Amino acid sequence: LRVLLRVCALQKHFPDLPTCAGLFGYFSYDLKNSIEDVPKTAVNDMGLPEICLYAPSVVLIHDRQEKQTRLCLPEQKKGGFPDTDQARKWFYDHLNEPPADSDLRFSGGTSGFYSPFSKTTYMQAVEKVKDYIVSGDIYQVNFSQRFETDFSGSPYAMFSRLFSAAPAAFYAYINAGGHFIVSTSPERFLLQKGPEVESRPIKGTRPRGENVLQDQAMAEELQSSPKDDAELSMIVDLMRNDLGRVCAAGTVKVAEHRRLEAYHNVFHLVSVVRGRLAAGKDSVDLIRAAFPGGSVTGCPRIRAMEIIDELEPCCRHVYTGSIGYVGFDNSMDLSIAIRTAVIRNNRMFFSVGGGVVYDSRPEAEYEETLHKGRSVMSVFENTGSRNFSEPRIWLNGMIVPRSSACVPITDPGVEYGHGFFETIRVEKGRAHLLEAHLKRFFIAWKSLFASPVPDLSWAVIIDQVLEANALKDEICRVKLLAAAKQPHGNTEPVAHLMVSAAPYTHRLSQVQKPAIDLVVYPHPRQSPLAGHKTLNYLYYFMAGKWARNQGADEAIICNPDGSVSETNTANLLVLQGKTVIRPVSAHVLDGVMEDVVIKRLKKDGYCQARQKLTPQCLLNADLVMVTNSLMGPVGVRSIDGAEITCDTEMVANWRTGIFNLNRAFQIFKSN
Repeated sequence: LRVLLRVCALQKHFPDLPTCAGLFGYFSYDLKNSIEDVPKTAVNDMGLPEICLYAPSVVLIHDRQEKQTRLCLPEQKKGGFPDTDQARKWFYDHLNEPPADSDLRFSGGTSGFYSPFSKTTYMQAVEKVKDYIVSGDIYQVNFSQRFETDFSGSPYAMFSRLFSAAPAAFYAYINAGGHFIVSTSPERFLLQKGPEVESRPIKGTRPRGENVLQDQAMAEELQSSPKDDAELSMIVDLMRNDLGRVCAAGTVKVAEHRRLEAYHNVFHLVSVVRGRLAAGKDSVDLIRAAFPGGSVTGCPRIRAMEIIDELEPCCRHVYTGSIGYVGFDNSMDLSIAIRTAVIRNNRMFFSVGGGVVYDSRPEAEYEETLHKGRSVMSVFENTGSRNFSEPRIWLNGMIVPRSSACVPITDPGVEYGHGFFETIRVEKGRAHLLEAHLKRFFIAWKSLFASPVPDLSWAVIIDQVLEANALKDEICRVKLLAAAKQPHGNTEPVAHLMVSAAPYTHRLSQVQKPAIDLVVYPHPRQSPLAGHKTLNYLYYFMAGKWARNQGADEAIICNPDGSVSETNTANLLVLQGKTVIRPVSAHVLDGVMEDVVIKRLKKDGYCQARQKLTPQCLLNADLVMVTNSLMGPVGVRSIDGAEITCDTEMVANWRTGIFNLNRAFQIFKSN
């Protein structure tokens, strides 16, 4: 970072601009591991960069107060970069055009907001922090919990809606290619303009009241709180110490202390600490001295970070790191990345927390995280989301929250994958082909468990799970799962039973194609377990991942002799003339939907055959389809990059007819 800043340093300065060129992006909280020698015990489950900075060739700066816009075009060395020059010219040419009409939408929260903490376990962790305070390890720790939910659509649309609803000084949106950052932070970490530096730590939070009197009461309660006063004072002392490491002696001052600031859904207490950099010190020295911010770690900072890693299960990534810019003109402005969401792979993650001190009440700390979380959660209330409760599943006879559902890790179902599952399409509360799925489920039970099948009303259980998750009006994926128990006698059940439900988006909508692309997986399969849908599913998972890395949608699974078997999630059907062909395979499970599709084709005059097929046979076929119970029949348009014949309209008509017919049959049965 220092080398880049020196190489790209600007000789000319523009004092009326915040910056005119530099590095824009974020520093993740986990960068602490490269600055301090601390144990790493939290799981890094995102795999995202610790530093993500961009040097834009165009910087557009809009002054909201002066209503003035500046376009900064940093000079480049002669020759420059052709792609950059072309992109810059395109940007410049389009500046005066009206904004394009675009229907930017987003949705999320349909599966609820999941946290690895329950209320009880979060409160227990707060008590553990207090134990560390009593023992003298620390004075204060910023402790948080992370929420996760589904997300689809435009992350920028989410940013725009949040900003329109409740603008604040440090909103940020970052498109980092494979992931997106949406931040609604109100807190400044570090501001630098030449040698002058500033930090604005925030501590103390109260929710806004529902009327003027409640609002005033909440503000007065915050301002008179000894706990919040002590918390903010500790962090101010910490920031004074941090700035003092790189500032000239005697220049670090507390300009304001305990200022009340009102935001859309909360009140905060804010202090302002200022100083002047010592000779020879620069932006990098300032970051190294103060990162990560004391208001989101604790005091003393290094011990607080060790305790955070011990008690929080996952790495924080950008949360409580910093977002902003480091200018080539000796300027810098970084926020504390709180109220910040990371969006990747159709999932959204965001964390919320608060400072824990000696007189903290665990339940109040937990409730504070929920108040802060509403700033992000509430944006989904008008996007078609159903609720904000945690997804629930049926486990061994009870409807339970997903986070509290557990089975012993040493049971064979977990340790060896000794178990199996069925996946069922459910539409508006009606399970498609339930009897056929249960028949296959019971065959697997008898084969793998060698015991009587459980006598349960599966349709009623599925209905209970749909009701618990508010999914009765949706198209969804229901999974029945059995996982072997560790035997402790002859009378107890041999397996854990689970039923779960989640919204389902059709495969073609997911990939946004009229048909899908296949590639041949280079590792053949030979396993008698393929005769059931066992939990030992890693081979198929890896095959699907490999296919996506090749730019395809599904992998063709082959037998040891090179003949075709199925794909990693579906059965294959090949049409040749008026014959529908099922591939012959020693170990393959006949599909429930596969049988329905063949019956439908027989009505159109097709005859059925089983035949050994090679990948070349698929290339020469009149039509290739994949089928499973969720997506029905779907056409294939290419294999290993070679295009093949695919009548997508005909396949779509078959698919619609099958789903409509089954829906009508289910209604007839229920009546």
